[in-house]
Amino acid sequence: MSGRILLAEDDATIRETVRDGLVHEGFQVDEATAGDEALAAARTGQHDLLVLDWMLPGRSGIDVCRTLRAESDLPIIMLTARRSEVDKVLGLELGADDYVTKPFSMAELTGRIRALLRRRELDRRAATRPAAWDVGGIRLDFTRHEVAVDGRSVVLTPSEFKLLTLLAEEPERAFTREQIMEHLWETPYVGNARAADGHIATLRRKIERDPAHPERIRTVRSIGYKLVAV
Repeated sequence: MSGRILLAEDDATIRETVRDGLVHEGFQVDEATAGDEALAAARTGQHDLLVLDWMLPGRSGIDVCRTLRAESDLPIIMLTARRSEVDKVLGLELGADDYVTKPFSMAELTGRIRALLRRRELDRRAATRPAAWDVGGIRLDFTRHEVAVDGRSVVLTPSEFKLLTLLAEEPERAFTREQIMEHLWETPYVGNARAADGHIATLRRKIERDPAHPERIRTVRSIGYKLVAV
């Protein structure tokens, strides 16, 4: 997943490090070094996400966040050296979608960016998708939150329904274990990605004809899993 990121950070060292890291990950990056500049750039509507430093020259990052949130749903990740819970709550209440405390790793920041972009894309698809999907012998009814397999009603937990929706959204696409866990947790997943295997196993027991020999949810070696219409 790529996208166009607006990076608002006045510290040249941090800005260059983040910019280079994001470019390396396939993102296009535009830069701003002051609050008014960041707000003007964000208002162009050309960006998929804003990485915003809390303290900026002129208009503060907090003020940029507050002003922008009243006008736009652009995802915002705040960067700050502030560590207190009060500061974090303040940033989130003003409209930030996530919060990264300095010093941070590029892996953490990139993971949070990808998770937010993925969530935004899923929200867009959910707003336009039909009331039900048919994938092979599986029918997902989003209005009733029900699933039928080969005409047989199957009761899924919310997490199982969410996982099946992810796989059914793009049949034949291989999802990594990390992508599965990020989707289930709705946050960058930093635990053991093998936890995805357990979720897949419980879902297989409910939708496969023979869970010991799965046909629908296939294992993709060294990657993860994909749903196949059978």
